[in-house]
Amino acid sequence: MGQLLEVERLQVAFRTDQGELISVDEVSFELGAGETIAIVGESGCGKSVTSLSIMGLLGAHGSVKQGDIRFNGETLTDSSKDQLRRLRGSDIAMIFQEPMSSLNPVIPIGEQIEESVRLHLKLPRKEAKALAVEMLGKVGIPRPEAISKEYPHALSGGMRQRVMIAMALVCQPKLLIADEPTTALDVTIQAQILELMKQLQAESGAAILLVTHDLGVVAEMADQVIVMYAGQVVEATDVYTLFRAPQHPYTQALLKSIPRLDEHNRARLPAIPGAVPSLQQMPAGCRFHPRCPAASERCEQEQPQLMSAGEGHRVRCWIAASAEQERVDYAAVEATA
Repeated sequence: MGQLLEVERLQVAFRTDQGELISVDEVSFELGAGETIAIVGESGCGKSVTSLSIMGLLGAHGSVKQGDIRFNGETLTDSSKDQLRRLRGSDIAMIFQEPMSSLNPVIPIGEQIEESVRLHLKLPRKEAKALAVEMLGKVGIPRPEAISKEYPHALSGGMRQRVMIAMALVCQPKLLIADEPTTALDVTIQAQILELMKQLQAESGAAILLVTHDLGVVAEMADQVIVMYAGQVVEATDVYTLFRAPQHPYTQALLKSIPRLDEHNRARLPAIPGAVPSLQQMPAGCRFHPRCPAASERCEQEQPQLMSAGEGHRVRCWIAASAEQERVDYAAVEATA
């Protein structure tokens, strides 16, 4: 299966009054057609900035400082605004995290969806309107024809989120970037939306880049998982390995914070102490070490690189890397015994 999206050593910087700040640092991954990669982590870890970089939506103060983003073999980092505009909404679509700030408040929602259809699919107005209404129905909006004539302020947060999803899916993109796609939705509609995304993927072979903090959604949707912390990838592996054998202390802490339906375990959920460091005060060494219960002196002084923790499994941690080296050495001894 070919690689539809390739992100290589991506570094994103923002110009501020305090100088240039690195928000995303050395992020690399590949995503093939029909695959789903989930990027997880706390707020402020760089998940959304990574996805906005792919769309070329970093704003006037943000820029890709180094690295490369390729879509279908075409480099996006050197693309003009017109080239990116042709890709957005057709080949690459995004479900934004804040629907109220992403929808035009003075245009009915049906017309906003129709605009994308007419621009990219070149359909006449009547067919574009019918497709927009059909899509609103598919994402679970009741009375879709009547709702299509409403303005965004007349809808609830959950309804606006579904409108954003309909707008992203209507042109059947090759790559769907979903930034917290089920925020503000109840569990029934959340399941419906996830099923709709799977259906799109099955029908068109679309790739999905899923940005979320909901590990339940990750378990349901993802093939591969990237865990980010303070702008860096700290662990990358397939979804089964991540839940079965997480190696980075941060990943382990995230998984321990998931509520479980276990009558025999009524202890309080463990919390990760502290907070994600600000871009202006990034700690030396491993960026997670101030919050890590297993941190050593080396963790405080030397920044680890992404290292192998098994086949197809990479981790940015001195402790996990040492454990993997011990396993490799032990295996070598057994092989020569």
